[in-house]
Amino acid sequence: MANLETTYMGLKLKNPIVVASSGLTNTVEKIKALEEAGAAAVVLKSIFEEQINSEVSHLINKDPQNLYPEAEDYIWNYTRNNSITAHLELVKEAKSAVSIPIIASINCVTAKEWTSFAHDFEKAGADALELNLFVVPTDRHQSGEEIEQLYVDVLTKVKKEVSIPVSVKIGFYFSNLVSMAEKLKANGAAAVTMFNRFYEPDINLDKLELSASEVFSEPSDIRRSLRWVGLVSAALPKLEIAASTGIHDGAAVAKQLLAGAQVAQLCSVVYIEGAQVINGILKDLEAFMDKWNFETIDAFRGRLSYARIKDPMMYERSQFMKYFSSRN
Repeated sequence: MANLETTYMGLKLKNPIVVASSGLTNTVEKIKALEEAGAAAVVLKSIFEEQINSEVSHLINKDPQNLYPEAEDYIWNYTRNNSITAHLELVKEAKSAVSIPIIASINCVTAKEWTSFAHDFEKAGADALELNLFVVPTDRHQSGEEIEQLYVDVLTKVKKEVSIPVSVKIGFYFSNLVSMAEKLKANGAAAVTMFNRFYEPDINLDKLELSASEVFSEPSDIRRSLRWVGLVSAALPKLEIAASTGIHDGAAVAKQLLAGAQVAQLCSVVYIEGAQVINGILKDLEAFMDKWNFETIDAFRGRLSYARIKDPMMYERSQFMKYFSSRN
């Protein structure tokens, strides 16, 4: 029988399935259900820097003329500390309720003092920390190098606060993604999660309003991350990768592991089908391993990465004509 055990950021996991940061992981009851369904680890719902700042601004702007400076400080400290305290309690309660690793998550866009709260997550018992970073470049005067430095600054400051392993969840909007991953590794990242699934706008033609697009991923979205998992895992073998986006079945998990991922993060499929889908995914993964006589995950991880396939250009082709012109 196939052995699904693996490791991620030094954490021993019973299998490579991690439930991603989301509303699926915001209560102890949900986390217990995920563990029972077979999840090997969970990333807690993120604490959002932007959300905290927005709440503070809303309260302050209610009556700005009659607000004393001391009152503004009080509102800021109360709102921030209240949000942090709720997340710390979740870490503590989850650690006492389940045996699987608990990975805390911070969604941030700056390296300001609040990142020091990462240390509090470690004290609360978090086994690791995932930084969920995405900067929307809206300033035409800001260079790509300056934007990339923001990611490095946040990581560097957090690494000074904690001794637990830190991963960085990123998007694919970089001019050189492999180079960016190398910068993160050089500055202390134990892993990267590829990729973020962002809020994306749509336009409602019936109301002539801006609206939100579909929030869940589709199975075809795996193509967005598979190429980069194969490339980054080959270029940076000591940087672990959590593959994310478009992973809806056991076949998708097997593909990401073959490309070089250490674990697979699930989200949309669990929302759509419920926690019980995890057990089916694990059975599919076992069936794949039995078919090819792979006794362990390490026996095939990275087997089809950029560095190990006969034709690595398969990962580099970006235009359809390049593909079709090479076929008879």
